[in-house]
Amino acid sequence: MSDTAVAALGALSKALETTERARGHLYSFHQLTGTADLQLDEAVRLLRQAGHSAQAERVERDIVGRNVIPGYWTFQIVEDYDATYYRPFALVEEEIRQELADGVCHLYEAEMRAARRTPGHPDHPMLPEDAPP
Repeated sequence: MSDTAVAALGALSKALETTERARGHLYSFHQLTGTADLQLDEAVRLLRQAGHSAQAERVERDIVGRNVIPGYWTFQIVEDYDATYYRPFALVEEEIRQELADGVCHLYEAEMRAARRTPGHPDHPMLPEDAPP
């Protein structure tokens, strides 16, 4: 395989890894927003206990269970992202890697590792079983 093809697979893999990170942030957004919504129950309870029923009712009516964007809760955003962007991206990356590199992952990084290691150095073995005891 040419160096350019290896670099292209590396760029494609890096882009997918970045998408994985973005997806993780999306799940964090989902979980944090859900946690905040559940924490509002305590705020409502305490407002009522403090004698501020009107404010408690306002929080319940206007904020608890509110859509984060029109028509959507966060889980729907995550599901749509996965279905519309993440899964198709992962599938294309896997298919191209299969076509060009027999499915081998991180080919670019493996070549970089081989080029950057110091052959014979005890801390740079290619495989764990090649490491000194």
